Amino acid sequence: MNSGSICFIIMCSALVFLMTPALAFFYGGLVRRKNVLNTMFATMFIAGTAMVMWILFGYSLSFGSDIGGFIGGFDFLGFKNVSITESTRGLEIPDALFAGFQMMFAVITPALITGAIAGRMNFKALVPFICLWSLIVYYPMAHMVWGGGFLGASVEGGSGLFGSGFYLDSVDFAGGNVVHISSGITGLVLAIILGKRREYDRCAYKPHNIPFVLLGAALLWFGWIGFNAGSALAANGTAVHAFMTSAVSSAAALVSWMVIDIIKTGKPTLVGCSTGLVVGLVAITPGAGFVPMWSAIIIGLLVSPICYFGVHLVKKVLKIDDALDAFGCHGIGGIWGGIATGIFTQKSINPVARWDGLIFGDYHLFVAQIVGIIITIAVAVVGTLICVAIVRVFTPLRVSVREEQVGLDISEHGESAYPSFNGLDQ
Repeated sequence: MNSGSICFIIMCSALVFLMTPALAFFYGGLVRRKNVLNTMFATMFIAGTAMVMWILFGYSLSFGSDIGGFIGGFDFLGFKNVSITESTRGLEIPDALFAGFQMMFAVITPALITGAIAGRMNFKALVPFICLWSLIVYYPMAHMVWGGGFLGASVEGGSGLFGSGFYLDSVDFAGGNVVHISSGITGLVLAIILGKRREYDRCAYKPHNIPFVLLGAALLWFGWIGFNAGSALAANGTAVHAFMTSAVSSAAALVSWMVIDIIKTGKPTLVGCSTGLVVGLVAITPGAGFVPMWSAIIIGLLVSPICYFGVHLVKKVLKIDDALDAFGCHGIGGIWGGIATGIFTQKSINPVARWDGLIFGDYHLFVAQIVGIIITIAVAVVGTLICVAIVRVFTPLRVSVREEQVGLDISEHGESAYPSFNGLDQ
C-alpha cells in the first residue's frame, strides 16, 4: 500500500461525489422554474439509492469474478471479502478504497440520464427505472470494460481483437463507454418514448437560472479532476497526464463553443460557455490517460461543433425533445471521445493500450473502439427498453397533462423553489 496514493484517491473520490450535486445545479438552472426542485431531487435521490445498491450487490456484479465476460460474480455481496488494508488487484490502494472510488461513478452515471426527461417523467416511475437500469446496464458495462469483461484488456489466455481470445482490448480510461455513452443513449431512448413536452412546439424554453448553470458547470469542472486523474488509481505520472489533458480539452471546447455562439448569434453566451466546457470534459474522458497533450486540444476544439450541431439535429430535424441535451452532450460527446481515443492513443503514454492510434499507423485500436461503442449503444438501448417494459407494468412513465402544466415541483413533491410563483404560465 502507498499512503500517498491512498490519500490521493480518497480526495478524488470526494471530488467525483461532488459532481452529483454539481449536476443538480447544472440541470436545475437549465429547466423551467416550476420543475427545478424535481430536477435537482432526481439527481440527488440517485446518490443515496446508488450507494446502497453498490454496497449490497453493485460492486460484486461489476468487479466480482468474471462470468462469461459480461457480468461479475457474487464474491463481494454485502461488501464481504472487501479488504480495507490490502489489494487483490495489484494496486497501491486497498480494495475498499477502489470500491469507494468506483461507487461514485455508479452514482453520477444514472444521474446524467435525468437531463433527458426533465419536466415530464413520473417520479414513481423514475425511481424503479434507475434501480433496474443500474442492474441491467451500468453494472454489466462496468464489468465488461473495467472488471475483467470482454470489452477490456486481454488477460492470461486471451490475445485480443484479432487473436484467439475473447477480449476486445478497447480502452476507456475514465468512462466514455461506461458513463457517457450508456447514459446519453438511454436519455435518447427515454426522450423518444416519453415524447415531447406539451408546449414544446409552441414556446421557447429558456434556462430559468443561468447562475445555477455556471455554478454547476464550474463544480463539474472541479470534480472532473478527480473523475479523470483519479482513474489512474495511484498518485503517479498517469494521473498528472490525465489531469492536464482534461484541463486543456475542456478549455479548448469552451473557447470553441464560444466562437460558434459568436458566429451563429453574434454574441457569446454563458450557457454556451458552460456547455462547451462540459462537452470538452466528456470527450477527453475515455482517452485522458492515453492521448498526447496536443491531441487533447484537437479533441476539445472539435467536440463543440460536433455536439452543437448534433444537438440541433436532434431537436430540429429529428424532432426529439431531449430536454437538457443529455444525448447531445454525453452521448455524442462520448462517442466522439471514444473514436478520438482510437485515433490519438499512444501506448508509450500508457501501456494499458495494446496498440497505437490510427494517426500513428495502427488500425487495431481504432477498430476496437468502434466495436466497443457499437456494443455499448446496443446494451444501453436493449437494457433501457427492458427497464421501461418492466416499469410500465406498475406505473405510467409520464405525468398527466395537469401535473405537467402545474409543474412537477408541486405535483410530485408538494413544494416550490419560488413560493410566490403559481407555476401555470412560466
